[in-house]
Amino acid sequence: MHFELLQSISLNGNPNKPNDDRAGATSKLAWVIDGATDLGEPGLLGSQGGAAWLATTANTSFAQSDATTIQATCEMVFAKIEEKFEAQKTREVAAAWEVPKAAFAAAQLTGNTLGVAWAADCPMLQVTAETVRWCTGEPDTSEEASDAMALGTGVGAASELTGAVLEDRRNHRARGDHFALSSNKKTSSAVTRYAEFSVSHGDELILMSDGFASLVTDYNRYSAGHLVEALRAKGMDQLTRELRKTEQEDAACERYPRFKVSDDATALWVRVWD
Repeated sequence: MHFELLQSISLNGNPNKPNDDRAGATSKLAWVIDGATDLGEPGLLGSQGGAAWLATTANTSFAQSDATTIQATCEMVFAKIEEKFEAQKTREVAAAWEVPKAAFAAAQLTGNTLGVAWAADCPMLQVTAETVRWCTGEPDTSEEASDAMALGTGVGAASELTGAVLEDRRNHRARGDHFALSSNKKTSSAVTRYAEFSVSHGDELILMSDGFASLVTDYNRYSAGHLVEALRAKGMDQLTRELRKTEQEDAACERYPRFKVSDDATALWVRVWD
């Protein structure tokens, strides 16, 4: 069995800022990576921000993998990231919040088994003849929405995180239980979760960054099943247009509390084929 790419899309949330998401697929492996928003100026890795650096490095490492299981692939990726970070950093880390972090999800075909790995909030759907299910656990963004609301509605209307909001996000990022892919192999290994599923000819997978998944989680425009129906009927381009329209209609971030008007939005749709 192998993956066939049906559609993919990746849009930055702010046209004046880089896209910190990445996604890709080979015949046996598919992945999506969402670099966590930088909370300070570039410098640790030269002129490139840590989020973009980590997303790019992880993306390249997944693309180059020749491992045959999802666990072996991830361990190789984690090792490559740590190796390159140690070689390319321009100074020592000054604060825990500036360590590059990212969410990710990856799927690998091994015979008739689908191996799945993930950390943080990049969700993945498997669509079979009988059901639509979250391979990575049902996504829940209520904690971040509550944090944004507690800090005051409208925080996302600003183009930059500043003041108490920035300090809060730095403290959150520095927490010991901030589970995400990072530049440290041991930490990445400890927080990554794995699962296996049976897979059949014709099954489909939809891998998403949380910015795209917000159509389901934050804005309640679709359920998981209805998202699949809409994807087939409209395609990813139209869905992202709906996403951005919803966000622009709430540019003050009051109806849907969040830390920025629009997040980077990435999705990858693949089909399993004999």
